[in-house]
Amino acid sequence: QVQLVESGGGLVQAGGSLRLSCAASGNIFSINTMGWYRQAPGKQRELVAAITHGDRTSYADSVKGRFTISGDNVKKTVYLQMNSLKPEDTAVYYCNVVYFSDSYTELEVWGQGTLVTVSS
Repeated sequence: QVQLVESGGGLVQAGGSLRLSCAASGNIFSINTMGWYRQAPGKQRELVAAITHGDRTSYADSVKGRFTISGDNVKKTVYLQMNSLKPEDTAVYYCNVVYFSDSYTELEVWGQGTLVTVSS
């Protein structure tokens, strides 16, 4: 069983910063991709940023230049540094990990979500 523990959400004023963390534990042989998604009220879940095992990153256009994703393969942890936050960044942020178990099965797991609220 693999579990993700997220932290770092909260309330911040527009222009402020937050850092989200997500730590994975359990039966993980290797990690393929770690990422952050978000879902605002009434909207579909969308990819915010992702990082591969080889440290290739990708970002949604709406966060490029403001958010930075980083990962620690040894600690099995992914971070999302969010700067210059805007009210439209308000959402529940979910950590996502695609990994290989020790039986070489590719699996996916989601975190429970952490709320980020940006006030204007």
